[in-house]
Amino acid sequence: MSIYTNSQVTEFCFEGRFLDFVIKDGYKLKGLLLSTSEGECYIKLAKHLRSAFDLRLPKGTWLQVVGTKQYNAKKDQVTLVAERVMAASADMGTVTAQSLAKTKPAKTQTILVCQKSDCMKRGGKALCQALESELINHGLENSVAIKGTGCMKNCKAGPNLVMPDKTRYSKVKAE
Repeated sequence: MSIYTNSQVTEFCFEGRFLDFVIKDGYKLKGLLLSTSEGECYIKLAKHLRSAFDLRLPKGTWLQVVGTKQYNAKKDQVTLVAERVMAASADMGTVTAQSLAKTKPAKTQTILVCQKSDCMKRGGKALCQALESELINHGLENSVAIKGTGCMKNCKAGPNLVMPDKTRYSKVKAE
């Protein structure tokens, strides 16, 4: 079995006090520093937020930041990218990021499995059945879907599958 990517992407929601902007080359806004209950953290701003952000934001303002958290296992590094930044009331600062993440409804994740004849001959059909039965056993049939796709361009190393975090697996054996 082969793995091609080493990063995991999840969503986050932080609340905390605004400390400062991170500016590159003297004028390019790249991100902001936020003081949360877990400590100080650097959050990159998505490109659509950089141009629209007001640089006159006073320090100490309570902000709620929603975005994506990407963990790169190769570099052992976490990158936070803000997709939405909103003003928050000061009394909400006691709520931790974990409790906010638990209340968020999870969207359906999709596992992609190659359905072409080469992959199916190499065990793709048994793999689909095994995945389906394991999802039912763990009660995940409503939150994870298995979707058959066309050729994934690696048929000699079939069956091929892509997990929801975009990690690709080849030569997968059903057990």
